[in-house]
Amino acid sequence: MAVDQPVTTPTGDQTRIHNIGYRSYDGPRLGRAYARRSLYSQSLRGAYGLGRSVKSKVLPMLLFVVMCVPAAIMVAVAVATKAKELPVDYTRYAIIMQAVISLYVASQAPQSVSRDLRFKTVPLYFSRPIETADYVRAKYAALASALFVLTAAPLLVLYIGALLAKLDFADQSKGFAQGLVSVALLSLLFAGIGLVIASVTPRRGFGIAAVIAVLTISYGAVSTLQAIAEAQNSTGAIAWIGLFSPVTLIDGVQSAFLGAQSAYPGAMGPSTGEGVVFLAVTLGLIAASYGLLMRRYRKVGL
Repeated sequence: MAVDQPVTTPTGDQTRIHNIGYRSYDGPRLGRAYARRSLYSQSLRGAYGLGRSVKSKVLPMLLFVVMCVPAAIMVAVAVATKAKELPVDYTRYAIIMQAVISLYVASQAPQSVSRDLRFKTVPLYFSRPIETADYVRAKYAALASALFVLTAAPLLVLYIGALLAKLDFADQSKGFAQGLVSVALLSLLFAGIGLVIASVTPRRGFGIAAVIAVLTISYGAVSTLQAIAEAQNSTGAIAWIGLFSPVTLIDGVQSAFLGAQSAYPGAMGPSTGEGVVFLAVTLGLIAASYGLLMRRYRKVGL
């Protein structure tokens, strides 16, 4: 038989009131702009593994070195041989190194967004002052900036080397500026495509494979079709086929407007009139990528 025990009420010295230090915050509220800048800076640092483990730094840093080493070799040869021009134009360098750029996008686009999707942290971002547009802009700007650093650094190496080799300052400055415009457009286009593909799946491995497939298979297919068109003397079709790959799309824009030598078969890049279409398609893809990301993250943030 259970016996009820008397309930004792603490009295006297047994009663304590503890001040655990909760105080109201009277400091500045930094708001959306600060949150957006913080997300941008952290995403940009993450694109090169900064602030993360050593393992995370290996691939992006290795790809950065791979992008810059050929430029350094070209500069060394130009200085040693006292060449009158660089072996490669500034606008051609990124097209030659497009495989490295595609690999970088494939590795870093999923890193930027897939973990947030996998661990369902996106709604937590939106529970703060940050909104969908802030998240998308910060991620897009961070990856585009990382790509611009990757593609502009070797151009800077070429430019400095050209000046050391005492090549014409005006010509080199003009070529360098054209190259920067080209890689800026390339960075925006590749970042948008990479993020759209990576945002579809929370699995980083699937995202990497999908980005590589889209960028490399499209380039291989377009190059093959252009070669077939040249063999069949369908020269008019060569330029238009270039609309169906991001790499050849950028090649067409810069050959039409920046005076670059086209990498198309027979150097048959688009004319200025055709280049307007290439530029419109490029800007349209950039805008469409941003719109798709906004639509995707509005659903994810619910």
